[in-house]
Amino acid sequence: MASEHLGDRLGRLRRLADLTQEGLADRSGVSVDVVRKLEQKRKHSARLPTLHALSKGLGVELTSLLGDPPGVPSNGEADPPALVAVRRAIMPPLFAPPPEPTGAERLSLPLLRAELSEGWTLYHDAEFGRLMEVLPGIIADARLAAAVGSPEQRAAGQGALGKALQLGGHLAIRLGKSDLALSALERAIDAAGQSADPLLPAMVSNSVAWAYQRQNRLDDAQHLAVYAADGVEKEHVHTAEGVRVWGGLLMSAATSYARNDDYATADTMMKTAERAADRLAALPPPADSKLVSVFSRSSVRIERVRLAVQHERPEEALALAKGMRLSKDTPPSWRTWLLLDVARAHTDVGDAEGAVRALESLRRVAPAWMRHHTLAVAIVNDLWESSPRTPGLRRLAEFLGVAN
Repeated sequence: MASEHLGDRLGRLRRLADLTQEGLADRSGVSVDVVRKLEQKRKHSARLPTLHALSKGLGVELTSLLGDPPGVPSNGEADPPALVAVRRAIMPPLFAPPPEPTGAERLSLPLLRAELSEGWTLYHDAEFGRLMEVLPGIIADARLAAAVGSPEQRAAGQGALGKALQLGGHLAIRLGKSDLALSALERAIDAAGQSADPLLPAMVSNSVAWAYQRQNRLDDAQHLAVYAADGVEKEHVHTAEGVRVWGGLLMSAATSYARNDDYATADTMMKTAERAADRLAALPPPADSKLVSVFSRSSVRIERVRLAVQHERPEEALALAKGMRLSKDTPPSWRTWLLLDVARAHTDVGDAEGAVRALESLRRVAPAWMRHHTLAVAIVNDLWESSPRTPGLRRLAEFLGVAN
């Protein structure tokens, strides 16, 4: 994960595209000075809109340029057995017989939902290896629940299958398998449409928008999130579940605007989402929050910090993050993003000690996620090459494999 520098990937992909540095700069709309500094490793990271522009100029997915993601590298080798099993669960063999109960009784819906909830917990804890082991069984259980019983039972089973396949899509994105992710999410949309949950199609649409973002399809991601948000707003914002799904879609749309370098529109949408999050306090909470979109005042503020950092507004990011008290249900994945962005902002304003403090906090609360983030490596690389070196930095560099 940390072995290849962003500049090395950029140079390799540029040469594969048969482009000079000047040619890439012209095609992507990024200054040739930025291209040179990245390839010469005088810059270890860049604004996300810049990375989107470079990947578009190279004709590759954003994940190819970022070296994402952590769990199973796309190195041309055969997929490991655990990933093959996940693929087979998401895309059963052609002409396979329909699922049938094999035991004394099939899994009850409450137990199936408990399985799903635990699966999402593994995902947010970055336990991707363990999730690969258990996900095929969860999908198989959900497929069976969707195929047997009364119409009401089958509809509930379709809802569980939609959430299981959505989880498969998220895992595939984290493993760098974007085509598998879209296959999983397309099947999740189909299951959601046959379920009794009117919010599930919109939740899965949010995941599809994220997958589009990872493929540099920013316009597609933006339009999908706005379309789905409009549908939820018309009928479902009187419940906490509806507000959370609507708010999550607003944040997704804002992220696409920001990555298209329209920070003003993104900021306006995020402020609208923040006001929506304030309404949650007056509504009964969801029965199982792990199976509903992540959305709260904390998540909105985390995303606002992220967008400010990505648009080179470190002082604004630090002001937004100052004094934040995260809600207890904020997943480790979101806490990770906040601490990384705070570290990046401190680095950008020349506060190495603040950056190291944020990274040390991240190592304590979410070491697995820290290892999985290319941004963590980029920040530590930047700090490692500074002089004098900040106390505590060597431990972080050794943890990430950056120290020489």
